[in-house]
Amino acid sequence: MARKTVKLWFDPEGDYLEVMFEDKPGYFRETASDQVMEKVDEKRRVTGFSVIKVSALKSAPLSVELAS
Repeated sequence: MARKTVKLWFDPEGDYLEVMFEDKPGYFRETASDQVMEKVDEKRRVTGFSVIKVSALKSAPLSVELAS
């Protein structure tokens, strides 16, 4: 079975979290949440996502549906 790696990057000064499922070219696009952007490849498959204002999540969970 092939192993998959999820890459996490957190910038505490910028209060920014980035999660990547695949390391491939793509672009970020908006989601239903102002805090979340999804990264998609050229075929518009989700390869990761980013969250701004991460510290605001202490008080309530964030639920966002990403495209398939």
